[in-house]
Amino acid sequence: MSNDILNKRKESIINGKTSLGIELGSTRIKAVLIDENYEPIASGEYAWENDYIDNYWTYSLDDIWAGLQGSYKDMKNDVKEKYGVTLTTIGSIGFSAMMHGYMAFNKDGELLVPFRTWRNTTTGEASKELMDLFNYNIPLRWSIAHLYQAILNKEEHVSDIDYIATLAAYVHWKLTGKKVLGIGDASGMFPIDYGKNDYNQRMVKQFDDLIADYNFPWKLTEILPKVLVAGEDAGSLTEEGAKLLDPEGDLVAGVPLCPPEGDAGTGMVATNSVAPKTANVSAGTSIFAMIVLEEDLANVHEEIDMVTTPSGEPVAMVHVNNCTSDINAWVSLFAEFADLMGMEVDKGAIFTKLFNKSLEGDKDCGDLMSYNYFSGEPITKLDEGRPLFVRKPDSKFNLANFMRANIYSAFAALNIGLDILYKENVEINSVLGHGGIFKTKGVAQSYLAAAMKTPVSVMETAGEGGAWGIALLANYMLNKQEDESLADYLKNHVFAENSGTEIKPNEEDVAGFERFMDLYKAGLSVEEEAVKVIR
Repeated sequence: MSNDILNKRKESIINGKTSLGIELGSTRIKAVLIDENYEPIASGEYAWENDYIDNYWTYSLDDIWAGLQGSYKDMKNDVKEKYGVTLTTIGSIGFSAMMHGYMAFNKDGELLVPFRTWRNTTTGEASKELMDLFNYNIPLRWSIAHLYQAILNKEEHVSDIDYIATLAAYVHWKLTGKKVLGIGDASGMFPIDYGKNDYNQRMVKQFDDLIADYNFPWKLTEILPKVLVAGEDAGSLTEEGAKLLDPEGDLVAGVPLCPPEGDAGTGMVATNSVAPKTANVSAGTSIFAMIVLEEDLANVHEEIDMVTTPSGEPVAMVHVNNCTSDINAWVSLFAEFADLMGMEVDKGAIFTKLFNKSLEGDKDCGDLMSYNYFSGEPITKLDEGRPLFVRKPDSKFNLANFMRANIYSAFAALNIGLDILYKENVEINSVLGHGGIFKTKGVAQSYLAAAMKTPVSVMETAGEGGAWGIALLANYMLNKQEDESLADYLKNHVFAENSGTEIKPNEEDVAGFERFMDLYKAGLSVEEEAVKVIR
């Protein structure tokens, strides 16, 4: 880095011309600080894992704040190390997190039951009843499904609810005192009226009427966060919030915050995929494709979520619960073997070597089959998961095919959901991928192009993912021109000279992936049986 760039960034930090994005992902909390040129200039992270307690996937409140403080401190230390200054102020901040789930609080702000994350698939009865009532798909993960399932289960805490939040909404509330939520994240709590940028009032009334006989002391809109769109003022950091984020006490209060968003919305921003006919694929512990539509789908599909961009455009979302967890587990096993052999090898290097090795494999993975189901998978009708690796005696069992099968598996259930949209004649002009799986250049990207039969681009910032996306939303709120749309802001400023590196689908890869998918679908009964018998 030249002295001129270093001094300019240092000046931006001192004068508060930066924007900070923090995203709470499933396994990592990432903090990214950007300058006026939208470039990441410092970052920090904190690793964490969910717990499976009393049949629910959850994170404790202590873990949430330890992770936020840890990622912020790591970023703050990065600033100190690179630029020699202590971070005291920031131009704007945004928080993003895993969408959906259920955090219910009473009037004293106490959590009534442990946080139920998007990963839980315990809401089947509620989801079906609400889908029939609304004539609208209500996925198992959605907050309203969790709420109604708690009602059906006659859980005592429901009558004490004062506020229901997603993880992002909760963090924002504690730091600002504002019970608000970006429309993208809100659209994963309850259906949105696209024309009004608010909860669908017809469905709100239907729900209130449905539960009227329970005589709860609340109506639905009284306990949901207020919906905001990208660019709107969402409050500022309070004195208590500043100390909560930075216990060392250096961060000043008063920093403006943008509407908190879900990881789907920040993925769209980070990949410049907020305009109609654009799409992005966000891959991490879960994987989802977001396709921005010109209008709502003609039919209701249980496998397709209808959500929105951070500025309120309709989006078809194919959400898959399982993506990289099984790959991570295998890489950890290889790392353990390397350690056993007395080799000091960086785990990132193991990922890179193994991903590149997969390129040498057969296009159809040599009849090896992997099911990466750590948890249930609604698209393939499974309430629970059992990671499986299956092969025939005469399969071509080698390292290249093994890795290729595991990476293909990360995109397999997504492929099943996308086929539904293609039958609805949904058009996609461009796809951008982001997330750690794309860090090894040209590998997962080429496999995704084969799975989607569409060119896929990846940008250098792919590894930064949603934390960079929410930092951009914070910057947009602070610096947008009057009446400048989010799509124009991204197109004309952030991505004006960065369209990413594109890979077109290779015909042989497409044919090989299709062969893999034929075996994958045929073998799902094996996964179903594994769930039944391996308890």
